[in-house]
Amino acid sequence: MAYKSFEELEVWKSGCRIAVRVYEVLINCKDYGLKDQMTRAAVSISSNIAEGAERDSKQEFIRFLHIAKGSAAELRTQFYIACQVGIIKQEIQQECTEELKKISAMLQALIRSIKT
Repeated sequence: MAYKSFEELEVWKSGCRIAVRVYEVLINCKDYGLKDQMTRAAVSISSNIAEGAERDSKQEFIRFLHIAKGSAAELRTQFYIACQVGIIKQEIQQECTEELKKISAMLQALIRSIKT
């Protein structure tokens, strides 16, 4: 796992993109509770990747990657709920949950690579 900075990690870039997408999708959302939960979960993904990468320990990095993975699952759940209550369209929900599944898979692959 040779990289100079977390900004080089594709999973971090994907995490940033999904966070921006959440803000775009929810820009006019009046359900401030769900909007707040979704934006927090979205920002948490790339933030935890970055924080873990800056730690001086593989175990700490892995721990933060697991937190990022949990945030991705949380956000997927919130997308399902937002769609069911009519806040977002099903096409957006499907697009974003597919991207989040890819992010989770990338995080799991990164965790495996750090462990070996």
